[in-house]
Amino acid sequence: MEKNIKYPYLPEGRSILYAGEDNSYIQSAKELWTIGGCAKQPTAAVVVKDGKIIGHGTNAGIKVKECPRWGSPTGTNYGPCKDVCKQEGHAEAIAVKDAIKNGFDTQGADLYLYGHWWCCQNCWGVMIKAGIKNVYLLENSENIFNPEINLEMKDWGRPRG
Repeated sequence: MEKNIKYPYLPEGRSILYAGEDNSYIQSAKELWTIGGCAKQPTAAVVVKDGKIIGHGTNAGIKVKECPRWGSPTGTNYGPCKDVCKQEGHAEAIAVKDAIKNGFDTQGADLYLYGHWWCCQNCWGVMIKAGIKNVYLLENSENIFNPEINLEMKDWGRPRG
C-alpha cells in the first residue's frame, strides 16, 4: 500500500510501499535490526527475489552503545560512523552489495527496510542501479522511526558520561 507522505527524498517515478509487522521479510529485517550496531538510528534491510532473501545489511559493522557523532546535524560528520562503528554504508546499500557480492541478480528484486521511515538519495541510487523493483517499509514507520514524531528516539545513542 502506498501512502501520501512527504519524504525528505523520493526519486521521481518511485514510491515506498508498506508491509505489516507480520510480513516474514519485515520480520527478518527486524531480527537483523536487533543485532545491528548503530546506537542512534539502527536500520536493517533484506533484499528478496523469487521468495528468497538474497542480501542482508545493517548500517553499522560493530555494535556500539553511544553514538560517536552525537550532536552532529543530520547529514554531517559521518567520519566517526566509519571509524568507530565500522559503517560501510546505509543498510539498503549494504544489503544490495551483499546480494551482488554473493552472485545474485538483483534485477526485479524487492528490498525490505526496518528502522527508518525513508531512504536517502544515495541509497535510492544504489537500489535503482541494482534494479530493485519495490521498497517496503514497516507499516506506520513514519511515526515509529521518525525522531521528530517519536520523541523517545531523540535520546537513542546519547552519550551517558
